[in-house]
Amino acid sequence: MILQQVSQYIKKHRLLKKGESVVVGVSGGPDSLALLYLLNSLKKEWKLKLHIAHLDHMLRKDSFGDMAFVESLAARLKLPVSTAQVNLKALVKYGSLEEIARNARLSFLFRVAREIKADKIALGHNLDDQAETVLMRILRGTGLYGLSGMLPKRDIYGYQIIRPLLAVRRRQIEAFLKKKRISPRRDASNKEDLYFRNKIRNRLIPFLEKGYNKKMKEVLANMAETAGQDYACLNQLAARNIRGRGGKINLKRFSALHPAIQRMILRLAIRRLKGDTRAINLQHIREIEDLVSGRPVNSVVDLPKGISVVKRKNSLSFYRRKP
Repeated sequence: MILQQVSQYIKKHRLLKKGESVVVGVSGGPDSLALLYLLNSLKKEWKLKLHIAHLDHMLRKDSFGDMAFVESLAARLKLPVSTAQVNLKALVKYGSLEEIARNARLSFLFRVAREIKADKIALGHNLDDQAETVLMRILRGTGLYGLSGMLPKRDIYGYQIIRPLLAVRRRQIEAFLKKKRISPRRDASNKEDLYFRNKIRNRLIPFLEKGYNKKMKEVLANMAETAGQDYACLNQLAARNIRGRGGKINLKRFSALHPAIQRMILRLAIRRLKGDTRAINLQHIREIEDLVSGRPVNSVVDLPKGISVVKRKNSLSFYRRKP
């Protein structure tokens, strides 16, 4: 039973504590709808305070209908709801649509969480999404962190995001909604190969399942779980060797560490200062390594998003460049 499966996953990964306030991101699609109903079913057991959040990206002519659907659902379930609209098409000139959509969505969820003083933000990503994410990152080039896919819980900019459905297959979600006679909203663009993820979902994974391994999604998801545990261990070891939010690193101690720990320390220093490591690739890390091993004192490496690293006599310091 999917409810029991999700409940066990929450307990296994310690995603919730009793009495917490949770913002639930609800698009109106199958995954987020299932997440909302499942958490609502667990609300009494965990003494949860649920708050629905919906952002209209205004990418489709009928997207306003999604908002109306979610607001009606909130009223039916007697749950508070926050909604907003953002014209993503007007922002495309500032970057890729996928990246802008993600940032807009997170900013909205963070704002809602801040306003209601929520403890957690719950998202409806499932096992199929996890497999797609890992495969996307492999094709683009990735390290251990990328292979770990989406983590069950993750702190971003001081907010904890949880994903209770990561062990649930998409077909299970569809079966659950059908059994409950719940009709979700459908985004027709998911069937089109407009975006990289859609090509992975609609073409590459079916090809791999048919020709190589019919359990490809489970294989990729299991790999993500293992990589995630390994990454967490390395991250814990790295955290012992870095001081302060600005990321000051003792060079003598740093040089004595294993290269894997060294690279984890560098990424952790950047994440503490920047909030994440997006736009930081292997070449950037190699530049910092070259700074440590081959460049003179007071040399600087400039990284994306206004972050710089300076080599001092005994330390390596990360800081934000002045505009």
